[in-house]
Amino acid sequence: MGTKKPFYWGASTASHQVEGGTVNQWSVWELSVASHQAKTAKRRLDWIPDFEKFEKQASDPANYIAGRGVEHFTRYREDFDILKQLNLNAFRFTVEWSRIEPEQGKFDAAAINHYREYIAELKARGIEPFLNLWHWTVPIWFAEKGGFAKRSNIKYFEEFVAKITQELLPNVQYVITLNEPNVYASFSYSTGEWPPQEKNNLKMFWVYYNLIAAHKRAYKIIKKYVPRVQVGVAQQLADIQPYDQDSFSDELATKIMRYGWNWWWLNRIRRHQDFVGFNYYFTDYYSKWRKRSPQTPVSDLGWYMEPKGILPLMRRIAKHYPGKPIFITENGVADTDDKFRKWWLKETMEALDAAHKENIPVAGYLHWSLLDNFEWAYGWWPEFGLVSVDRKNGMKRTVRPSAKWWAQEIKKYEF
Repeated sequence: MGTKKPFYWGASTASHQVEGGTVNQWSVWELSVASHQAKTAKRRLDWIPDFEKFEKQASDPANYIAGRGVEHFTRYREDFDILKQLNLNAFRFTVEWSRIEPEQGKFDAAAINHYREYIAELKARGIEPFLNLWHWTVPIWFAEKGGFAKRSNIKYFEEFVAKITQELLPNVQYVITLNEPNVYASFSYSTGEWPPQEKNNLKMFWVYYNLIAAHKRAYKIIKKYVPRVQVGVAQQLADIQPYDQDSFSDELATKIMRYGWNWWWLNRIRRHQDFVGFNYYFTDYYSKWRKRSPQTPVSDLGWYMEPKGILPLMRRIAKHYPGKPIFITENGVADTDDKFRKWWLKETMEALDAAHKENIPVAGYLHWSLLDNFEWAYGWWPEFGLVSVDRKNGMKRTVRPSAKWWAQEIKKYEF
């Protein structure tokens, strides 16, 4: 009789958002747009409820620069102790490609050793590492070559993956190759809100298509050298619903959007993933081909919140990819005042409980985020952390009340 695998309760981060001192295509872009982002903050963001609470910070150019991050690169042991304090047994993190290969073909031994020690510190605390290879940032040299918009550039990603596989993966069980390729392709190459700020839908699709090849090639490299490692992705999936269930057009829009956003990309890697990893933030309702989600309740970012939407989404994942373990690789809420996070976690826990009773093979839940972090084009004002970070007071970490509550709730669940 085999040993039952543990259920993984954990938290997630991304290197550029927390480490500090990263130099990549995103950090270069931040410096070039920070002043403009600050000047246009009110025009861009005043649709967000309670925006006046964040307007001063959002109108400061410093808000849009990751800079020192929250110094996780140097304070990771302290942060891992907090993970342990919160009764968490898993942690998702990114190895920063730009640190490891700052110049093409030149790998930084000290950076690799940093992540080797990082993994060892997690394991010493009984925390399972979930290593993420790519979370939107790339070395400057790779971006200058055209990044993932050029098929021929995938070979450089392969070389990075091979190096990480040989150096770090012997001590890791779970690997996520790519984070939210659908979001990255959309915001970087369609809406033009993120670097390289292009607005070309054909190029957006080509980047999205190239990321399929990038994942498949990474999967094959990892399996060649360390076959036991479990490999997947962290795709953003939404619980997409018809606004009017009796409306043919609403139902049709829902089916098309579900396929296009949720399943098209994942279907093309179904034979190259050992588990299905997904990030959940949104339940979206469609009416007459337009999004028409309720106005309340909403997070600090103005995102409609329906945490229990994760349950019907898990049902659909299990149906689409039968037999595959499911990991929720991100899930959380921007909530500076900690008004909604306990409710969000409670609703999510109930959804997970229901999923297990329905024999849906969900194997882990990784909350976003462990720490308040740099939230990409929004900057520092949205706060997702289980742990608040006072960047004006020595990066002081304070566990939020909702996180303390959750740490006790975890003890009650035996999945």
